[in-house]
Amino acid sequence: MDTMRERFAAVASRLLDEDPRLAVVLAEIGTDGFAQARARHPDRVVNVGIREQLLIGVGGGLALTGLRPIMHTFASFLVERPFEQVKLDLGHQGVGGVLVSAAGSYDWPAGGFTHMSPGDVALLDSLDGWTVHVPGHPDEAGTLLRHAVAAGDDKVYVRLSEQTNQEPRAVDGARFLTLRQGRGGVVLAIGPMLENVLDAVAGLDVTVLYATTVRPFDTATLRAAVGAADAADVVVVEPYHEGTSTRHVNDALADVPHRVLGLGVGRRELRRYGRLDEHLTGHGLDPHTLRARITGFLGR
Repeated sequence: MDTMRERFAAVASRLLDEDPRLAVVLAEIGTDGFAQARARHPDRVVNVGIREQLLIGVGGGLALTGLRPIMHTFASFLVERPFEQVKLDLGHQGVGGVLVSAAGSYDWPAGGFTHMSPGDVALLDSLDGWTVHVPGHPDEAGTLLRHAVAAGDDKVYVRLSEQTNQEPRAVDGARFLTLRQGRGGVVLAIGPMLENVLDAVAGLDVTVLYATTVRPFDTATLRAAVGAADAADVVVVEPYHEGTSTRHVNDALADVPHRVLGLGVGRRELRRYGRLDEHLTGHGLDPHTLRARITGFLGR
C-alpha cells in the first residue's frame, strides 16, 4: 500500500492535468513526487526552496490571480513557521487555497521537535473559516484532496500522516461515520486513531464515530449519537493536541448535560527520538492505555 504522501502526489499530479486553474507550490520537501508533473506544467508547479513564509506568500499571490493553489510541506513548516502568512496572505486577503501537510505530531521522530507539529489544528482553530480534513488511510487522503480542490475558493487543510488504518472508509468530506452503536457513551475517533480506538473499545457497549473532516464539526451526527445513548459521555481521541476538539463538543451539546474527555498528544515534549509507536505509547494513545483511560472515564 502506498503512503498518504505518495497518494497525494499521484492524485495532485492528475488533477493538474485535469484542471488548468490548479497550481502546486512546494518548499523543497516533496519535489521528487512532482517531477513529472513539473515537466508537464512548469508554470504551475513551483518550488520556492526552503522558504516556508514564501511558500504561503506565493500561494496567496497565485490565489489572487484566480488560481487554486495547493501548498505542501511538513506540518511544522506549513502551519507553525509561516502562521503569520497563513493569517494574512490567505485569510486577510480573502483568498483560499489548500494546505497539505505531512509528518504531523510525531510521524518522523528522528527529525526531532522541529519536525513535529501537534498544535497545527489548534492554531488553525484560531482563524476563521478553515475546513480541516484528517484522513486515516491513503484512499481517504485521495478522496479528501479532491474535495479540497473542488471547494471553490475556500481555505482547506489536509493533514496527512504516516499512521494509517487498515481499511479505508467511505468518507464524504463532511459527516462523521457511525461505525458501531452502543448505549454506554460515545467515542469519536479522528483519522489515524481509529484502529487503536476500535481495539481499545472491543467488547464495550459504546458508539464509535469516525471523523475525517473535523472542521466544520459535525454537530448533528454527534447529537444523534448522544441522544441514542444512556449517558451523554463523549470521548474524543485525536492525533494532535488533546482537547483540541473539546470546545466543539461542548458547543454541540450546550443544551445537554454532558461530560467530555479529550485524549490526544500531550503538551509534554518527549525528547528522545524513539519510534512512532513509542511516541503513541508515550502519549497514552496505544490500545491498552486508551482502554484504561476510556473505561476509567465511563466508569466501566
